[in-house]
Amino acid sequence: MNHRPARAYIGLGSNRGDPVAQLRRALAALGGLPASRLQAVSPFYVSAPMGRRNQSPFINAVAALDTALAPMSLLRALQRIEAAQGRRRGRRRWGPRPLDLDLLLYGARRMRTARLQVPHPRLSQRAFVLRPLCDVAPGVRVPPRQRRARAWLRRLGSQRVAALAAPTGTLTALESAAAGTSAQWPQSAGP
Repeated sequence: MNHRPARAYIGLGSNRGDPVAQLRRALAALGGLPASRLQAVSPFYVSAPMGRRNQSPFINAVAALDTALAPMSLLRALQRIEAAQGRRRGRRRWGPRPLDLDLLLYGARRMRTARLQVPHPRLSQRAFVLRPLCDVAPGVRVPPRQRRARAWLRRLGSQRVAALAAPTGTLTALESAAAGTSAQWPQSAGP
């Protein structure tokens, strides 16, 4: 854990069980990671599934996490959170799942191993990740070409992503404490 702290951005997605509850549990777990602090959470969004179309839409969000966990340690922690919520790896790619946590960016770090590629290799091609990323980090630059996330999002105009109003309209007490805020959930947001 003697790793220099970095701002990591985590993509969250779910389309099985109660997706909103899945994301809220995942956010609580992220807020409890050692040597880490949940700094911001985007609103929740609804998007069509990638790949296989014969499945429910996804609920997506992005969280900003300041962490001293090394990238591989953080990946293992994310996979433990997924497993605790019923995610089983090895199933068909792009199928339905109770929880998907992707390490999108880890500071300015670039790495490519058999298990992890940072920045996420398809980040600039996915509106369902870029839209919430713009909410928590409007100035962040995204490879390739280090364009701002908004510029990449504008190029993906055909990929529809709709804001989902939180059922209660506010963050739960646990999410507020984890994020260090008592802010209201935005009810809608456009690109």
